[in-house]
Amino acid sequence: MQTEIVFAGFGGQGALFAGQIMAFTGMDAGLAVTWMPSYGPEMRGGTANCQVIISDEEIGSPLTRTPLAAVIMNLPSLDKFEDRIAPGGVMIVNSSLVNRQPTRTDVDWLMIPAQEIAESLGNRRLLNMVMLGALLQKLPVISIEALEKGLDVHLPERHRKFLKPNIEAIRQGAAFARGELTVEATPGANGHEPEVIPPTSV
Repeated sequence: MQTEIVFAGFGGQGALFAGQIMAFTGMDAGLAVTWMPSYGPEMRGGTANCQVIISDEEIGSPLTRTPLAAVIMNLPSLDKFEDRIAPGGVMIVNSSLVNRQPTRTDVDWLMIPAQEIAESLGNRRLLNMVMLGALLQKLPVISIEALEKGLDVHLPERHRKFLKPNIEAIRQGAAFARGELTVEATPGANGHEPEVIPPTSV
């Protein structure tokens, strides 16, 4: 079986890394994988996306026009990729930066406040792992446990101090996708600020 996934967002949101760590994890599991990045005109602040294919047999091409799933981190990426997702597929959409819901009725989509969840963990840059956890809860092409092990093996040495927060972000994203984590608006110093309500168990 072959699964194609696109990760897309602004440069600096971690779309490429999320796809890369998923590809490494699939490779560690003995699966055939490809990871194909695509950059916009700027590394940070411009658009960036990558396509990941994970398969239990030889992969014919690293590119696909109709991926089964998408991790969408910003509105331009939703506008670009929504119509390309295969019917019956999965979309994980970052509601922190996307101000509309998908219009597709033939895919399983989830709006997740990934930035707010990441900020509750102390670092908004964890939003890519939050969204990856949600994806694997909806589409378990590899297990969350395997992904955590993949992070442990492949996270660069200079980022080892972020291993535990990354793993927690994955678990929080999965918990949200299971309906065990909610984000509610509560009064704050500047109006209504989101409050993350932790799950009873992850």
